[in-house]
Amino acid sequence: MQSILTDSQTVALVGLVGGVMLGLAARLGRFCTLGAIEDLLYGGSDQRLRMWALAIGTAVVGSFALIGSGLMDGSETYYLSIRWMPFASIVGGLMFGYGMALSGNCGYGAIARLGGGDLRSFVIVLVMGVSTYVVLAGPLAPLRDALFHQTPVTTDVPPGLAHHAAAVTGLPVAGIGIGVGLLFCLLALGSAAFRSDAKSVFWSVVVGLAIVVGWAGTYHMAHTGFDAVPVVSHSFSAPVGEAILYAMTGSAREVSFAVGSVAGVWVGAFIGSLIKGHFRWEACEDPRELRRQIIGAAIMGAGAVIAMGCTVGQGLSAFSILAISAPVTCAAIFAGAAFGLRQLIEGFSPAE
Repeated sequence: MQSILTDSQTVALVGLVGGVMLGLAARLGRFCTLGAIEDLLYGGSDQRLRMWALAIGTAVVGSFALIGSGLMDGSETYYLSIRWMPFASIVGGLMFGYGMALSGNCGYGAIARLGGGDLRSFVIVLVMGVSTYVVLAGPLAPLRDALFHQTPVTTDVPPGLAHHAAAVTGLPVAGIGIGVGLLFCLLALGSAAFRSDAKSVFWSVVVGLAIVVGWAGTYHMAHTGFDAVPVVSHSFSAPVGEAILYAMTGSAREVSFAVGSVAGVWVGAFIGSLIKGHFRWEACEDPRELRRQIIGAAIMGAGAVIAMGCTVGQGLSAFSILAISAPVTCAAIFAGAAFGLRQLIEGFSPAE
């Protein structure tokens, strides 16, 4: 494969495979962050929240199995190589969650809905992608850097829960991580109703495995290829902006894991919508709804950059290696989304 494809093309293919898995899970398994929060707060159901817990557990077990077998070094990942900033996780998470509630989707969910023909999600994807780059490398980058300056880790222990626990107890990092992952799986499967829903269990595991595939593929290429390939897995904040840039300037830049991942989710969701017979073109008929979605997407993109990840980037990829930032950011996203949903249900319209 490596003799046919360049290193960049190979990691893009890895991203594509994992993205298709995530896209299928969204359309066929109804895997959705905002949907899980809505179901819990207003539907009285924790079914989809348990899906997230099982996906996290699967991803943690798989990722630390890679670490334990020497197929990945967690300290080389972005989340464990940058010093954790608690304030950034909280502020960015709150912004992302609130923006997600206003727009009606996170970046991953918007791409998946776009695969089903929802043109409203196309607007969300574009606005969020541009917003991330405005804050990441555009006019607001100096302000973001001044307020939330990212510095490399200078200590011997990376900012990971398992790594800190291993430093204190002397136990192996991989063993601690796998134990935590299994605990997540047991908590998710603690409900008989959830265990009996084979479809939800299956797609939750698929989502977790997609994260592991990303880590394994990029780490392998980073250490066997000739190009400088970052060790990454799926996220849908800055990668959405990167995919937009590639769509405009692909002849002048290399394809990447992020581009493959974003494309994969769209392809997987498109296939899933065809399988279910749910593909149909949809557009926004209410200007106020469109304004709300645009504002929400802009806030969401900025928040994701500050928090260094989105519901998938922090909620799954960072969580899979037990980065300290993951649970804090996820809690902030939940709080921001809950606040936004409550205001929307009570008739709050920030676009008026």
